[in-house]
Amino acid sequence: MNLVIDIGNTLVKMAVFQGDKLIKKKISLRQNFFKNLDELDHSYPKIEDVLVSSVSKTPSKWLQKLEEDYKMMVLNQDLPQVFSNSYVTPKTLGNDRIALVSAASKLYPNQNVLIIDAGTCITFDFKNSENQYFGGAISPGLNMRYLAMNTFTENLPLLEPEEDVDLIGNTTIKSMQSGVIYGITAEIDGVISMYNSQFKDLTIILTGGDSQFLCKRLKNSIFANSNFLLEGLNYILEFNKSQ
Repeated sequence: MNLVIDIGNTLVKMAVFQGDKLIKKKISLRQNFFKNLDELDHSYPKIEDVLVSSVSKTPSKWLQKLEEDYKMMVLNQDLPQVFSNSYVTPKTLGNDRIALVSAASKLYPNQNVLIIDAGTCITFDFKNSENQYFGGAISPGLNMRYLAMNTFTENLPLLEPEEDVDLIGNTTIKSMQSGVIYGITAEIDGVISMYNSQFKDLTIILTGGDSQFLCKRLKNSIFANSNFLLEGLNYILEFNKSQ
């Protein structure tokens, strides 16, 4: 059994895999790391291999515990990758983007794939049908846009996404909601359309924390998969176990 751990600035995602099958997923605050690790270890004593991916500094005591109890790997740009990387600055490529492209390589090996991760930032990543990764784009995510309007103005409040938003906002708050929601969906649909015009038979994956909120608002046909990054991490672990 495998355990993959995705460490964010606030949340930690842990997922147990049996081969390619996701058995259990836990999402918690960073302060509950050891509690959740103990629970998974107790429930799944056959876990042997662990891959740790982090976008923030990982406490040394976490890594020490994992190294003592399991065969541990840490994802970084030097770990052998499952795709051909044509990114000009590979050392700057984030672990989250590496994992997402790895999942696309596993699940859609002979297809052109655009992966859209709607999280703190929105990332667009493209790999072609020959398993070559070229890069993509990064732009502010949903909540970052609300925060930016509140932070860089004196009078605009801090809002959260709403389900029902009018295109024409007849109050300041409704205008802000319209600007964020319709702006972000128009951006994503626009980027998808540009990729579709350049690449045939394009498969589009939408993932990340805001994917469910956004997917029903997009005009283009997409596949929503909230576990795409975790599946990519597991594929990286499986690939490197055999090296």
